[in-house]
Amino acid sequence: MSNPYPDALALSSRILRVLIKLNLLVGAGIVALLVVSLIAKATVGVSPALSSPKLFIGMLLIMVIGICGVLVVRFVLKRLLMIVETVSTGDPFVAANAARLQAIAWALLALELMHYAVGAIAASVSSAAVPLNIGWGFSLTRWLTVLLLFVLARVFQQGARMREELEGTV
Repeated sequence: MSNPYPDALALSSRILRVLIKLNLLVGAGIVALLVVSLIAKATVGVSPALSSPKLFIGMLLIMVIGICGVLVVRFVLKRLLMIVETVSTGDPFVAANAARLQAIAWALLALELMHYAVGAIAASVSSAAVPLNIGWGFSLTRWLTVLLLFVLARVFQQGARMREELEGTV
């Protein structure tokens, strides 16, 4: 089966590889901020604006969630890359892709829950003196994306099953 869009798939693969590297760079940046924050607090103390231990702990928790988010995004990007590779070989409806899509759906659900955790932490440690204005809230688009991925995973699972049945009858 020939690929009608080889350039689009090759471009998608390259973009995903770049995004994986950029994601790791972001992760390294968050880890560096976390380490510097801990070292600065231990050696020079904190600025008067951050003198609240509650605020400092909240910021540390947000950084830890950010590191976890980087790991989840890497997981998603790697699975997407694997799906693109199977599509480029002309074999997208395989059980492995159904499992990958379902794993991506669970990962995006986890990211969405992390988003709410960060918002809740920011709201709980924010004060009039040092407000943490993190734009967070419900997004219908993100939740629909999660639902769509669960449905697509099921579609791929059914497609793979039907294909196996068809190959078994020929």
